[in-house]
Amino acid sequence: MWHNNKRETRVRDQRLYFLFLLAGAMLLLSMPVMGNSIDEAREALAQQEDDEDATEQLEEVFQAAESQYSLLQRGKQSLNYSFDYQFSGDQRLDLEIIDGSVRNLDVNPSATHTFTNSFSYEYGLRDNVTLGTRVPLVAKFDTQEDLDIYDVGDISLTTRWQPNPRVPGRMSTTLFGTFTSKTGVSPYEIDVRRQLSTGSGFYSLGGGLSVSRVLDPVVVFGSTSLRYNHEATGLNQVRGARLLNEVDPGFTASGSGGFSYSLSYDISLSMSVQLTYNDETVLKFNDGTRAVASDQMSGLLNFSLGTRISDTTIINTSVGFGLTNGAPDFAIGLSLPINISGLADS
Repeated sequence: MWHNNKRETRVRDQRLYFLFLLAGAMLLLSMPVMGNSIDEAREALAQQEDDEDATEQLEEVFQAAESQYSLLQRGKQSLNYSFDYQFSGDQRLDLEIIDGSVRNLDVNPSATHTFTNSFSYEYGLRDNVTLGTRVPLVAKFDTQEDLDIYDVGDISLTTRWQPNPRVPGRMSTTLFGTFTSKTGVSPYEIDVRRQLSTGSGFYSLGGGLSVSRVLDPVVVFGSTSLRYNHEATGLNQVRGARLLNEVDPGFTASGSGGFSYSLSYDISLSMSVQLTYNDETVLKFNDGTRAVASDQMSGLLNFSLGTRISDTTIINTSVGFGLTNGAPDFAIGLSLPINISGLADS
């Protein structure tokens, strides 16, 4: 019976995975085709009569690559698609310490591949206030354990507010707040030896600020944020000889900074560094004991290329490299706007 259920689950998961791939393929096929001739390339890179000046052009490309630094005008809407791939390889240490002695010691290699298709929608509530939501669809594989999962990730809601109008040549400041749900598959409600997760397993609420400034032909930017992770209760997960009842994930602090450089009127290169601090996580078991996972610092170095292929479409590709053990080994990303006639500006 267990094998039949597992076979039916894998068939269902494979169908969902094909839907993910189909959605990504449809989006890529809808992209405009670029010219192949040298003359067309020269013409595309040359400044046209209706082109904006260099500062405005750089600002446009930069805002597409770093959307958290730009706001929509009142009544305007936007829909964006992004694809992200992350690889993480490590050694999992499974042990239990009772009265100073180590039991159930086991070292398990892990090689996890995560594919995320995300759809982000934003609406300009006011000229200086933008509301947004992000829905991720996650496909994850552990090639060492032969495990896979295809499901929705954690859906998030975001509000961004620019207190002062943007003035060319001066620092621009944006405040933001984010609420993240636990719609994804929780890592604290699965069989850790036979299943994978797609979410964090808890609600979180965070906020912060971002700043940017145009120094033609460069834009410098930075961001800092603090997030409170709500405690997960009512759990009943088997961990060795005990049951996990509660998880207190603490808080998360992060900061990033970098610059975007205009290579031409249509191409921009960005580089940024992101550092994230995760507070210690406390696990509470049914026998009254606790286990504490120490705090962790992770860092990621990211490079992004923004290419304008039409007046309204900018494609951003990125590659990132983990700087610490807590970060993914490397990550690859692609993002582009989705132009739908039914989503016209009001």
